[in-house]
Amino acid sequence: MNSTLHITSGDIAGGSLIKAGLSGEVFVWHDVLYDGPRCLGWPDETTFNARAAFLEDFTAGGLDRQCVLDTLRQQYRKLAEAVSSKPIVLWFDACLFDQSMLTHILMCLRHQSAQNVELLCVSEFPGIEPFHGLGQLQPDQLASLYGNRRPVTAAQFDFAVQVDGAFATQDADALSELSQMTDAPLPWIPAAVARWLQERPDSATGLGRLEELALTAIRAGNDTPHKIFRSVAANDTPPQFWGDITLWAKINALAEREPPLAKIEGPVERLPQWQNDVSLGEFRIQALPS
Repeated sequence: MNSTLHITSGDIAGGSLIKAGLSGEVFVWHDVLYDGPRCLGWPDETTFNARAAFLEDFTAGGLDRQCVLDTLRQQYRKLAEAVSSKPIVLWFDACLFDQSMLTHILMCLRHQSAQNVELLCVSEFPGIEPFHGLGQLQPDQLASLYGNRRPVTAAQFDFAVQVDGAFATQDADALSELSQMTDAPLPWIPAAVARWLQERPDSATGLGRLEELALTAIRAGNDTPHKIFRSVAANDTPPQFWGDITLWAKINALAEREPPLAKIEGPVERLPQWQNDVSLGEFRIQALPS
């Protein structure tokens, strides 16, 4: 029997899945599928190069363009190879990050005429409150969910193509319609899309919701990256789609606005967004008058 390929969205969740004792291989998908340039359908080299440049810029150089390019090529190659030889189980949670990735992978699997695909989507777990995502679960907790997986239906594949197309083109009207659905074949999509719409710049302030939450935290006296993170996490609506890299990018954006809304003091001008020799504990952030 062919070994199962388990696909999930985060390195922490992937590491726990490896330890969960399930048969097969664990593969972590890497990309931010609700943002940045990409084409409709299966990506081509133009899309690979555009996304590599985008992710290098998004992480302020923390992710090297060539490394991103190599990763993207490898993961689509692996997906194409798995379709013809392995059962596939998709492990995702209900947040925007995961749902945009789920629909993209389902679109790719449909493009490759995949047949043996099962889905586990987790929006809650007993005893974990608030539940933000699979990364909170221990290996035994993940293993306990395995029996809940269900075959992906034709309607879900078709719907995923529709949703992925809306994210790829960033079609606000299409996404607005998706956010208001009450009977979506993938029931977690409307709330995830609604959260994406909240990140669009407000007509009065020019800020998205995550920037607003960060600025509110800074104005409340949270003057370090970790204090801001805790405050924003406590005040955002679960599940939390963003991580520290995204939040640091939003804080940097507040400092880069004209006029700036925040001032960053530290060993470098901006918060590092990836592995770096600079300690985040050396930074202080303060709000500036709007």
